Amino acid sequence: MIRKFVGAVTAALATLAGLWLMIAPFALGTQPEAGDWTDATRSEFFTGLGVAVVGLAGAIAFVLAIHADLVARGLVEVKQRAPEPAPEPVPAPAPQASSAELATLLAPLVEALREDLNNTPRPNGKGSLVGVEENR
Repeated sequence: MIRKFVGAVTAALATLAGLWLMIAPFALGTQPEAGDWTDATRSEFFTGLGVAVVGLAGAIAFVLAIHADLVARGLVEVKQRAPEPAPEPVPAPAPQASSAELATLLAPLVEALREDLNNTPRPNGKGSLVGVEENR
């Protein structure tokens, strides 16, 4: 754990050193204000940029390693995200039909079913179910 902490501090210091290399030519006045960048300025700036990027990546890696170590030791609890509720389906609007319209639409179906039941013998040899219903 101490090694990871020392690594994180070292990486953070490297990031700061890279940032200093980037701004040093301008802060110390070695770069003329109105002119193009000199070769020394370009060299220091881009070297500082590289050092800063590598230092930042190292600092992030060490911080993530410290966090993983703390989770493994049980000192930090990872919060679980609650699953997002599924959106409720929007019911399709039912067509508005009156009882009389429904009865006229179903009448042919009922008649075809009645004829089918009257013409089909039952497996046990008895009469059709429709006749039993009508006799009650």
